[in-house]
Amino acid sequence: MAIKIVVPELGESVLEATVSHWLKKEGEFVNAGDVLVELETDKVNLEVGAKSAGVLQRIDVPEGTDVKVGDVLGTIDEKAEEQKAEGQKAEEQKTEAVAVQAKQAEPQVKKEEAPRTDGQQIKREAAPQVSPVASRLARDRNVDIRKVPGTGAEGRVTKADVESYLQRQEKAPEKGEQVPAEVQREAEPVAPARPISSDRQEERKRMSRRRRTIAQRLLEATQSTAMLTTFNEIDMGTVMDLRKRRNEEFQKRHGIKLGFMSFFVKAAISALKAFPQVNAELDGEDLVFKHYYDIGMAVGSSEGLVVPVLRDADRLSFAEIEKQIKEYVEKTEQGKLSVEDLRGGTFTITNGGVFGSLLSTPILNPPQVGILGLHKIEERPIAQSGQVVIRPMMYVALSYDHRVVDGREAVQFLVHIKQLLEDPAWMLVEG
Repeated sequence: MAIKIVVPELGESVLEATVSHWLKKEGEFVNAGDVLVELETDKVNLEVGAKSAGVLQRIDVPEGTDVKVGDVLGTIDEKAEEQKAEGQKAEEQKTEAVAVQAKQAEPQVKKEEAPRTDGQQIKREAAPQVSPVASRLARDRNVDIRKVPGTGAEGRVTKADVESYLQRQEKAPEKGEQVPAEVQREAEPVAPARPISSDRQEERKRMSRRRRTIAQRLLEATQSTAMLTTFNEIDMGTVMDLRKRRNEEFQKRHGIKLGFMSFFVKAAISALKAFPQVNAELDGEDLVFKHYYDIGMAVGSSEGLVVPVLRDADRLSFAEIEKQIKEYVEKTEQGKLSVEDLRGGTFTITNGGVFGSLLSTPILNPPQVGILGLHKIEERPIAQSGQVVIRPMMYVALSYDHRVVDGREAVQFLVHIKQLLEDPAWMLVEG
């Protein structure tokens, strides 16, 4: 009985995927549960397994093809035991045949000398070992195969050796060949052309589904929103001092380091409560104010940016925030993020500072209307109480949809975060 391999449900709002990689080949035996193919969506990669044992009879959709939920990817033949037994028998026969050939080849030893009737010996010139393809090429091009040095195993002459020999012969003029004087005179005044580097290569590669989706959504974000960015700077000295004093105790108690992100998540939630427009969503002519705080954390990966979400982040402690962020980073590196990890989100924080970014304008993640950009902490001279002092400063940026958030609220939102980070004790007062 033939079992169809179909594209499963891909998750909320995910309708299409791309066949990334087939792990099994046609004619290969598979067990129930074996992963057959990987599908790449704009959010995560999914594995499709075999529902029953059998032989992968046919692959209907090649790698790189876009598919939809319910599409047939291939077929499994359930005649598992019979096919498996035949495969094992064929493998055994192949092994035996290789063993017989090896045994037959053992006594064939090359002899370099042959006995003569007068008691002396003369050396017999051993013919060079030549691959069939090299032999045919040499015959077609009238090449004496004995003049071609072999670079293969045990001096075997390969096709590449013959081609290399031909190239050398074409470049080197034959002995006694003379170039006409007219040609010499014409060639003398011409300066040699500058050689073009041989490593000027180009490569065309199809964009992954995730990269295509990121490109499409970023373009839509810039074209469908009235996006504007406002900036401020934060003196991170107090937070850095606090981390230095409490990090060891925090790590012993919770098993994880106290990072900067938990401070910014808590500060952002406080600012979102103070300015609810930044946590809202535009739906037609209606504004949907959300009184819960699912904070997206942008994480970079080799396949593109992903934004896993901290659910109900206002209810999480500093330690819980740090642990969940660490878990998301590890999942991203291992390619194990689930669709549920990426679903939704009311506000996003992105930290370009980990890559050394000093200043940037983050792009919105629709339908969200605000995104907070963090940057590199850098010691800079600033004026403080009438004196110039060196302080660890960070630029922060808030990109927002001007249709929903006014400039006044956007500026005050960043000022609110600045106040909390420069005096973290206010977070205790805020609760």
